[in-house]
Amino acid sequence: MTPAAVGLETSSESRIAPIQAHIDREIEELLASLPDPGELSTEQRRGIIARYTAVLEGNFIYWMTAAHLAVASDTAHAIIEDNLREEVRDNHPGMLRRFAIAAGALPTDTDVLAVHRELGAVRRFVAGLSPTRIVLMMAFFEGFITRFMPYLADLAGRQGSSELQYTDVHGVVDIEHTEGLFRALDAELALSAAPPSTAAMIEGVGTLRALLERIVEVQVPVSLTNGVAA
Repeated sequence: MTPAAVGLETSSESRIAPIQAHIDREIEELLASLPDPGELSTEQRRGIIARYTAVLEGNFIYWMTAAHLAVASDTAHAIIEDNLREEVRDNHPGMLRRFAIAAGALPTDTDVLAVHRELGAVRRFVAGLSPTRIVLMMAFFEGFITRFMPYLADLAGRQGSSELQYTDVHGVVDIEHTEGLFRALDAELALSAAPPSTAAMIEGVGTLRALLERIVEVQVPVSLTNGVAA
């Protein structure tokens, strides 16, 4: 490798390494906050799977398409297009639907409404079509999903399901997807004359994290006594 090539690689690594470290911390914190599956009721486990399904089934491809529309570099376009082609070709929404059905966790109106506000915030953020910020949000999402899959599979297993194609597939492919999205982010940053600050870039990460926290939040049934919540 020539000295110029070494310098270019070092510059690329230094550009995204602090951002990757921040994303890793965000994922670790979120995973550490997950409720113990063994302490959840059947309905609470069902609710987590259902809310996850309500969000992912109809929104993931939409968000990734927004990233494809927003980016400018050939590298980012190619990486994101490969991701989209895999999602569509292998019918990942169908995988998720089968997973939810087998776990008895098809989303209800209550599940959809539970994530409505946070999901709306993510949609508004994505509508801004900010390339680096959307790509970073999706890198965070893919990184979280690949590490969340064993937990989601555990919930489904405790619900009596053995339909785990969705969790098996995404526990593997999303590792590569995460790495690809960080390469896409680097390519976009290289094109930017004035890259946004780290604080600006992670806005979407915070918005999406709030949605994920809402998905895994333990819903406590409300009991009524004389018409007043106990």
